Amino acid sequence: MPSPASTHAPVKPFLKWAGGKRQLLPQFAAYYPPELAAGELSRYVEPFLGGGAVFLDVAQRFPIQQAFLFDINPELILVYRVVQQAPTALIDQLQAQAQAYLARTPAGRAEYFYALRAAYNARRASIDHTRFSDAWIDRAAQMIFLNKTCFNGLYRVNARGEFNTPMGRYSRPAILDPEGLTAASELLQRAEVRVGHFRDAAAVIDDHTFVYFDPPYRPLSATAHFTAYAAQRFDDADQTSLAQFFAHLHATRRARLMLSNSDTADGFFQRLYTGFSIHRVQAHRMINADSAARGKIAELLITNYPRPPLAAPETAP
Repeated sequence: MPSPASTHAPVKPFLKWAGGKRQLLPQFAAYYPPELAAGELSRYVEPFLGGGAVFLDVAQRFPIQQAFLFDINPELILVYRVVQQAPTALIDQLQAQAQAYLARTPAGRAEYFYALRAAYNARRASIDHTRFSDAWIDRAAQMIFLNKTCFNGLYRVNARGEFNTPMGRYSRPAILDPEGLTAASELLQRAEVRVGHFRDAAAVIDDHTFVYFDPPYRPLSATAHFTAYAAQRFDDADQTSLAQFFAHLHATRRARLMLSNSDTADGFFQRLYTGFSIHRVQAHRMINADSAARGKIAELLITNYPRPPLAAPETAP
């Protein structure tokens, strides 16, 4: 198990993901429950895995013994399980793809990207997500390749579940990071990675668990509706159901809970999470199809424990 005091370079997420938390980790550190560093929370649970930045941070810094990572998106979970179980084969596949892609002209790269995207979508129905196979390795390599070369790193699917983001304009995209994938694989050895609804996490949350919720964010405006990280949408009814689940866990377990979401002007989350600690952190929205929507923005961080003494003083009303 890596030591919390390790001097190795931090392991970074191996996928770009809308709403990724890597940039917020220095601020999050002030809000992690003190019991993590004390070794009193030995289990980590994340019901909305996404890019996995918080898991990677917690797993490197604190002495957790096991982790349970969930996401409703089976394609995302497939990639995590391949990184966990077959990193060398995955690296070999990505190396071949990177070499083939980077050696081409701009027109040739576009042809390669769209052919690979079409193949990825065409094979979707034939993938058995219940049993690990060599087909998983091919598919994970394709998804990582598309993620690194598509427009703005935006993972987006249509109503049929097909990946439909166009090609990005990168001269030298960082398609492959062998050291990063290997290090992430090592951290994932103490994790169980599952396809599941957030409520499925209840079965593995006990009194010695730290739970981080990073659901699809509620839109800041009536015209901002990008929640299509999976084919399913996440609306206000889902946000309310999640808040009820959060409150249920607080009432029935001594687990430490932390949740992120948007800071909407209508006070929606302040009403949903009345009685809990609500803080603001400052984020830079990096992945958005609309360049005008990128930039500095406040987000909410909600916990079921008091603000640790060294946390930033700003608290939402």
